[in-house]
Amino acid sequence: MRPRAVLIGAPGSGKSTVGRLLAERLGVGFRDTDDDVESVAGKAVSDIFIEDGEERFRELEAGAVRRALDEHDGVLSLGGGAVLDEETRRLLDGHTVVYLEVGLSQAVSRVGLASARPLLVLNPRSQLKKLMDARRPIYEALAVLTVKTDERDAEQVADEIVKGLGA
Repeated sequence: MRPRAVLIGAPGSGKSTVGRLLAERLGVGFRDTDDDVESVAGKAVSDIFIEDGEERFRELEAGAVRRALDEHDGVLSLGGGAVLDEETRRLLDGHTVVYLEVGLSQAVSRVGLASARPLLVLNPRSQLKKLMDARRPIYEALAVLTVKTDERDAEQVADEIVKGLGA
């Protein structure tokens, strides 16, 4: 069993929104590893960061990704930083990884500056730019399909992915 598609990208790229639409179009289930982490931890991702720290969150996240890649045969959305884990990158090899590419201004407008996203607390725009710049090469290296999301609605993005998957 393997996911039909694994969505990666920066915060605000549309992984959850597009993922649900894509799953619907493909007639499969949708799973988000951030939801899995929250379920295991019994608290919100932002609370895990505050109470337990980023390192603990990343451990939970890596476990959630590993389980989801083994158990889920639908569309899987990974947290934006999941690809930072070396083991996760290795596990993604051979999967249909779709990188949802988003520009900084679009990501900022989608995420919002009063965000509950823990890594964007102090100076959200600056933090998001640093995070996107650091992760972009990893996203690009893992992707078998890259879809630009700027100035497009989730339906258009999902339709392009369906075409790209040949579904």
